Amino acid sequence: MTLDQFRPLANRLLDPWVRAAKTVGATPNTVSVAAFGLAVVAAAAFYVGTPAAYAVGAVCVFFNGWLDLLDGALAREVGTASEAGDLLDHVLDRYADVVVVTGAAAGVDAFGLGLAAVTGVLLTSYLGTQAQAVGLDRVYGGLLGRADRLALVGVTAGVAAITPTVAGYSPVVALLVVFAVVGHLTAIQRFVSAWRQLA
Repeated sequence: MTLDQFRPLANRLLDPWVRAAKTVGATPNTVSVAAFGLAVVAAAAFYVGTPAAYAVGAVCVFFNGWLDLLDGALAREVGTASEAGDLLDHVLDRYADVVVVTGAAAGVDAFGLGLAAVTGVLLTSYLGTQAQAVGLDRVYGGLLGRADRLALVGVTAGVAAITPTVAGYSPVVALLVVFAVVGHLTAIQRFVSAWRQLA
């Protein structure tokens, strides 16, 4: 079960944010860029790796995820949803994933683990959109979708802000292990699901 199944509820909660964005004249593309900017700040905070920095990173990751939902909802509301906007959103999401995971890995000096984690994250997202490219519906589910990853990053950063170790282990290192292992398992799960529909 992943958090992506709660997308309809999140969309309803977004209504006041959509109205506010329309009021200030924000466009979906500017919201996408702002979301990416928050991911960069989060990555820098994770690299610094102090308790205060982790707290800042947790907040930035939360708002990155929220704005990532807002850009699509705003585009639908104002009637500007387009393939170009969808492309920009997905490209910035992938770069956000890369910078956040890289910042977290650099902050704990775990570059090899970070590489395994970021490839798991990227392949999960790739398999989700590749299914659409071959004529199936875009896949959001699986063991570890993007909403789940953002939630885990935010919670982990919050824990790291309180204590650098849990039971003798760094919560950030544990997060990277989860992304490395479960990310690749999710990619495989999405591949198998798409393959069965096409075979």
